Amino acid sequence: MNRHFTGRLALSTLLALGVLLSPVTSVFAAESKSEAANKAESLGVAITVYNQNFGLVKDIRNFELKEGINSIRFEDVAAAIDPTTVSFTSLTAPNSVAVREQNYQFDLMDVGTILSKSVGKEIKIRQYTTGGTHEVTGVLLNPPQVSVSDSNGNVSQRSQSIVLKTASGIVLGPSGEVEIAELPPGLVSKPSLLWKLDCDKPGTHKTEISYQTQGLNWKCDYVAVANADDSAADLTSWVTLDNKSGATYKNAALKLMAGDVHKIQPPVAPRAMMFKSASMAGGMAPQFTEQSFAEYHLYSLANKTDVMNNETKQLTLFNTSNVPVKKLYIFDSPQPYYGGFNPSGATNGKVNVKLELVNSKENNLGMPMPKGKVRVYKRDKDGAMQFVGEDLIDHTPKDEKVRVYIGDAFDLVGERKQTNFNQVSNKIQRSSMEISLRNHKETPVTITCVEHAYGDWKIISSSQPSTKKDSHTFEFAVKVPANGEAKVNYEVETRY
Repeated sequence: MNRHFTGRLALSTLLALGVLLSPVTSVFAAESKSEAANKAESLGVAITVYNQNFGLVKDIRNFELKEGINSIRFEDVAAAIDPTTVSFTSLTAPNSVAVREQNYQFDLMDVGTILSKSVGKEIKIRQYTTGGTHEVTGVLLNPPQVSVSDSNGNVSQRSQSIVLKTASGIVLGPSGEVEIAELPPGLVSKPSLLWKLDCDKPGTHKTEISYQTQGLNWKCDYVAVANADDSAADLTSWVTLDNKSGATYKNAALKLMAGDVHKIQPPVAPRAMMFKSASMAGGMAPQFTEQSFAEYHLYSLANKTDVMNNETKQLTLFNTSNVPVKKLYIFDSPQPYYGGFNPSGATNGKVNVKLELVNSKENNLGMPMPKGKVRVYKRDKDGAMQFVGEDLIDHTPKDEKVRVYIGDAFDLVGERKQTNFNQVSNKIQRSSMEISLRNHKETPVTITCVEHAYGDWKIISSSQPSTKKDSHTFEFAVKVPANGEAKVNYEVETRY
């Protein structure tokens, strides 16, 4: 039963509604003595954050349990908790404590909820003006917030003006200070789990509570600074941790899980300074250690940290210098036209610029790299840092190659055209192609021409050596002189 009280709420704007309520004087619903006695402070929190917008929380607490049925209140749980994932275990005597009932209370005591649950009750709005104080008393006819669903089923809160029924008529959108006689029943100050425990071994029990929650997410970002000739780069990896779970985790042991964990859940829209970093190759040890776990990789923070609610925290995963890189120019021309002679004639295409590195210990790397965005910078002749491109990379194990597409070359031009077509028989076609590559730089370059063929195909003749990459792809590595041009001519036969 609620205690009787008079609370004042400042009323000016509530979101778009024009009404905002100041915090209510803390008044809590009465609790049973057993629940109140069995609240306990956390002895240690550990969180594992997955890069799929959820996390696993583990909390250690001591509870005094009597023999028989005990009522336990566990506060400070995440507002975005999945109650079906909760696990309660007595570490002191695992077989002596059983959970008979669990309740999750999440109807929080915020001002919008208080007014919404006061519909049909009398409230008083006090307005202060230069001429004195004016009071409006009446019955609240509508909730100040309503739930709205969009076409995708997403639920959001929409604000609306307060409507009062007074003795003299209906008052729309009054503003001022709100006074209510008592709190609506059933409200809690914090999201809480209530357990009914059956214990046959009384005393102090050290317990572990674990659960999954939405709203915990992390991503990896990389900053690469290439040298003048793009032969090496300094690479820094940043972990960005985002906590929208509705809870704060003080002095928490933090782990990050990288990999594609299969989890049945609705799709969630993604949400999105620098610190001194640690070097992977010599110098200070990195603050994250990595280990293989199941079919994934787990990164553990060496020290504990505070993860505050509605906070974005950034930490360095690793920092290394002089990573050998290779600059690639790639002309991946449009799809071939093998159904007959191409009437459109020649087609121009962009020459892509990519940086390639090998994630190996020999290259000052070797730690499995989580998926993320790589931003590449270079210094100009004045020494100023300039952004030159970015790309997304997938989870990359050690000793695998990473290719970062940073943009298209301004001074390189590729042109491809079909020069001949011959229908040899009903099942055999022959097509002749010409690729022209023009280099307007002051230095020579090598451009990789990527060509595609389908069906049962073979190259009949070519002016440059080719390399077959797979059943549909072959390449030419073409040296193009400075301020010059190079051509590739080939004929391919296709059987259907």
